[in-house]
Amino acid sequence: MQKQNSHIVIEAQAGKETEPFLMPFLQRLLLRWPSLIIFLFGLSCVAAFAFVPTNDVPTKIPTTTLTLALDLPPKPPLLDDVLADEPTFYWVEERIQRGDVIGNVLSRAGLNDPEVRKFIVSDPAARPLYRLRPGRPLRLALDGQGKLHELRLLLSPEEMFMIMREGDTFKTQTIIPEREIRREQRFGEIRSSLFGAADAAGIPDAVTIGMANILGGEIDFYHDLRQGDRFSVVYEMTYVEGELVNSGRILAAEFINRGNEYSAYLWQSPNSEQSGSYYNAKGESSKKAFLRAPLEFSRISSNFSPARLHPLFKSKRAHTGTDFAAPTGTPVRAGGDGVVEFIGKKGGYGNLVILRHAGEITTYYGHLSRFASTTKKGKRVKQGDVIAYVGSSGWATGPHLHYEFRVANKPRDPLKAVLPPSPPISDEYKELFLRQVMVMQEYMQLARDMSGITTIARASFD
Repeated sequence: MQKQNSHIVIEAQAGKETEPFLMPFLQRLLLRWPSLIIFLFGLSCVAAFAFVPTNDVPTKIPTTTLTLALDLPPKPPLLDDVLADEPTFYWVEERIQRGDVIGNVLSRAGLNDPEVRKFIVSDPAARPLYRLRPGRPLRLALDGQGKLHELRLLLSPEEMFMIMREGDTFKTQTIIPEREIRREQRFGEIRSSLFGAADAAGIPDAVTIGMANILGGEIDFYHDLRQGDRFSVVYEMTYVEGELVNSGRILAAEFINRGNEYSAYLWQSPNSEQSGSYYNAKGESSKKAFLRAPLEFSRISSNFSPARLHPLFKSKRAHTGTDFAAPTGTPVRAGGDGVVEFIGKKGGYGNLVILRHAGEITTYYGHLSRFASTTKKGKRVKQGDVIAYVGSSGWATGPHLHYEFRVANKPRDPLKAVLPPSPPISDEYKELFLRQVMVMQEYMQLARDMSGITTIARASFD
């Protein structure tokens, strides 16, 4: 093995035999580790290049030095300087508790401002602060020393009372607060009752009653509800200053009753100034010409019957209407559009209102405690208008409404009578309505998905 010209070589001289022990070793080396031989060969090449001397001399590149005067950026203001120039405030909120007076609430909020306390006590303009209602929020903007910058008290959904500091004085103002409308969607399943399911889903009672009224022309909520019935509803909630003040419109509702689907979607045509009406997914009106029940969701105490044991006379007599048990003073609504034909006392009916409608239809409302101030003979009323209040006048053992539905003066069962529908969506707006339906169905599907329930129906353009 020799080193020549910076190369590593393995040489066997011609005419001479290689030592016996060396050749087998080289053979095994070539067979087992050929990569090692390649590596050694490459290393020899690198060495050859590395050992080659060079006579190159680097060329000197000419340079020129330039000097420029640059303005430095302005020094940023210190945080303390900024805070000193612009006073900062933070908001504190305190809930009014039962028995609170304004002084206690201000102390809990951390107010440390004798001047504003003196103003609240002495200036009549601050008197609204003495109208405290438990649960209402009182909000104060205070500086780092606890001095007042601004005070806000929500007196009602329509009134916001404010006190603002202006130098060394204070200014009061009452404004109409901004309202925020939020959309909510919920899903419920009947276990024991409609209200029980709605409460479990977090649905306000007003929305539950509204849904029952909207779908009351299709579903008998007094008799037909079954365990396992399901419903979805999309509705609005009104907030002021982040506080829930009331529930708003029902935008859409679907109800699965005994395997049958019923739906209602709020629709208002673009050129209409009315509040809108409800239609099913096909554009057919959900509103019937008559309500099956002239009270908001209530309990039936006595059904229509050709022979009923009269609770007073203890004999069987025809019961030509339906009795709805309700507390005295419960509002009674007009069953349909019509004209007041009779108002006054009449035999066993006690205080009675009779409405005359189109198609020889009349409706009777008996045992009333009093009449609405707007109910006058000959006056036109619309479906849902309050015409009177529940009572126990006439032949009655307790407060309830006696409701009769007559056709050509012949009594019919209002819960079973076929009620004519209102006109459907016009062809002009049908496609626009169906697009809106699909959006509402997505919201209701979201509510079902959150409860693990798959979709049931979808609108189509067919």
